[in-house]
Amino acid sequence: MLIALTGTPGVGKSTVAEILRKRGYRVLHLNELAERFNCVIDEEDDCKVVDVDKLAKEVRKVVRGLTIVEGHLSHLLNPDLAIVLRCNPLLLKERLERRGWKEEKILENVEAELIDVILVEALDNVEEVYEIDTTNLTPEEVANAVEEILKGVKDKYKPGRIDWLSEVGDHLDDIIRR
Repeated sequence: MLIALTGTPGVGKSTVAEILRKRGYRVLHLNELAERFNCVIDEEDDCKVVDVDKLAKEVRKVVRGLTIVEGHLSHLLNPDLAIVLRCNPLLLKERLERRGWKEEKILENVEAELIDVILVEALDNVEEVYEIDTTNLTPEEVANAVEEILKGVKDKYKPGRIDWLSEVGDHLDDIIRR
């Protein structure tokens, strides 16, 4: 079974994936797979452009048992289930600023989180989708939530409960202020 652990950059995917790996789950990283299978077709602004269709075919060749693929494009690899990690855009902006990202890239990703881009893509491409708000959770708590989903406790993670526009609407100037 292929599980996509996806979300906007900065929401905690890599950290949670590492915790899950340490707990015994088979975790693969999309960027490493893209390199391994020669699916990187270009690089723009320090970001890899990936041939997702080719990678989706190649990934299926390495799936054994329950396999988690971590990466912000993993929901496009025809997974059986997608778990979308979400984060309040105000906090996400701070995280990306601390990473030293360029302002244009920060705003692009914060906007994507604000308007649910990854969630909508996942819902369009994957039959079974869940979302976890990571904003006020530790990475261990997020990993626990992922495990709950994998064990069948899914109702509280159904998509559509997170509405950043309603929650941070009064702070949109803070989000887009340059």
